[in-house]
Amino acid sequence: MDLELAGRVAVVTGANKGIGLATTKALLSRSLAQEFGPRGIRVNCVSPGQVGTDLWLGADGVAQTVAKATGVDADAVRAQAAATLIAFLASERIANVTGVNYVIDGGLIKTT
Repeated sequence: MDLELAGRVAVVTGANKGIGLATTKALLSRSLAQEFGPRGIRVNCVSPGQVGTDLWLGADGVAQTVAKATGVDADAVRAQAAATLIAFLASERIANVTGVNYVIDGGLIKTT
């Protein structure tokens, strides 16, 4: 994972490889938020799941296989959905939200 500080926003990047990485990113986001919050830097993480490629969406692709096995509609994450959430998190409208990992995967990763 890489950390980039940009003004009052810290960006944590890295591909979502399942619940282990999602959990790690959530803990890292919270820890960084506590570390950098006193400096006015908010830290949130967006973990998009599957991405709409031929491998995922093609005939007999991963989405179809996962949907059959789990009953979950394994629709791919659209780039616009992640971009909209990131823009919202970076805005001043919710300036008090920090230390959160948002998983966008259509419910594919089971969390409690």
